[in-house]
Amino acid sequence: MFPWNLHEGIKKRVENMNPEEIDKYVQSMVAKMFPQNMEGVMNPQEWLKGIQGLQPDPGQAESRLNASVFETHEFVFIRIPIKDDAWLKNMKILHTSNQAIIKNIPQSGEQHTIPLPAIVKKKGAIASHRDGILEIKLPRSFHTQISEINVPDI
Repeated sequence: MFPWNLHEGIKKRVENMNPEEIDKYVQSMVAKMFPQNMEGVMNPQEWLKGIQGLQPDPGQAESRLNASVFETHEFVFIRIPIKDDAWLKNMKILHTSNQAIIKNIPQSGEQHTIPLPAIVKKKGAIASHRDGILEIKLPRSFHTQISEINVPDI
């Protein structure tokens, strides 16, 4: 049988918690979730930075693109608010199979790397600008390249 009055106890605990304590707890749980040998691949602090977008780093507040990235069944979309139409003339957009690179906005020489949520194809990307939003549409790749490694007998 489910203890229905358990809800009241949880509610009281949550009301008395400090937001910093909650943040530390979540970060420790995420750190425990990832094995130590993946530390160089994905730092939990960097992973949480995207979630903690409500509090931008003061040093990067002006250089952020405020890009939003999402995926559908067939495409990965990147939407970037364009504050000045001159950005469109100066910018360069590049991509690898797992990240997009936006150069020369807002200032010439600046570079922003956006991790993609899925592997994308080399060809077929389209960019369009409408109503102050630059939308980049990248086709997802469904073909994973698998190579067999032969282990010789000793």
